[in-house]
Amino acid sequence: MNFRSLLLPAVACVAMATSAHASPQVSGRKLMVDAADVQHYLDGSFPRSQKALGGLLALTVSQPRLTLPAGNRLNLQFDLAMAAAGGAPTQVGNVQLSSSLRYDAATRGFHLEQPTVDAFRPVMAGAELDSGTRGLLNSWLADYARREPIYRIDPAIANVMGALQVKSVGIENGRIAVDFNQDLGRLVPQGLLGN
Repeated sequence: MNFRSLLLPAVACVAMATSAHASPQVSGRKLMVDAADVQHYLDGSFPRSQKALGGLLALTVSQPRLTLPAGNRLNLQFDLAMAAAGGAPTQVGNVQLSSSLRYDAATRGFHLEQPTVDAFRPVMAGAELDSGTRGLLNSWLADYARREPIYRIDPAIANVMGALQVKSVGIENGRIAVDFNQDLGRLVPQGLLGN
């Protein structure tokens, strides 16, 4: 086996990996991001942990799963684990939340806006999300929504967007859609846009 026979499959794999997630699409005043691209970004951003009570407890959020139903709120599920006093995390259950979205020019990303915990499926039958765990989860969720985007726009596109005003952010046909006050398509260089 020679070097060339090893190189070609490797190049093909890299090409497939980089083309699997397209750039945002722009149509007039609207920028759209596919759910698969947002999910890919989320997969690279988790797991996340937050300590409480001076490090006596740790909450770990992992395995985010996104759906973008029609309307103005997305659905997000994730697994929740707790650890006490530096011990190994124990799975608690699956949390389902819904949230509207906002675009933040400072982070160049889409953030959760007014997220709510809609359902909890415990690992152990009959278990519930106690008030302490719910409080820690809500604290983490508020901090995450404020500081961390669920998707970050390519800096070259975001630089153009910084000069525009966002009119609305919603969900259309399984994609995040942002309406601006001007025609974004005329401002963004064509090489940066998806088809």
